Amino acid sequence: MSDSFEERRKRAEERWAHDNELRFKVLARRDGLLGRWAAAELGLKGPQMEAYAKGVVDAEFGKNGEMEILKKIRTDFDAGKCAHTDHAIRAQMDACLKLAAEQIMSETKK
Repeated sequence: MSDSFEERRKRAEERWAHDNELRFKVLARRDGLLGRWAAAELGLKGPQMEAYAKGVVDAEFGKNGEMEILKKIRTDFDAGKCAHTDHAIRAQMDACLKLAAEQIMSETKK
């Protein structure tokens, strides 16, 4: 009896670890996509765009996660005279999340 319980526990832990790894990958991809979008809106290209996107990804690891990303983009948009509202930034974040999930799930099926 304890073997089956241990096996179920182990499978549950493995599933939890796998799900968390996928979540991390999806969020990191979302942040990169959002960073590239914001960089394009700010007129950045090439290496500057990639550096900006990396900064957005890094912002996720701040104290407040998503809020840090929104704060960073909002501040940069205000300084760069981009007229996007917070609602528009959040909508883009949601679109990037959907795309990121599709991309990651597609990659994991290969």
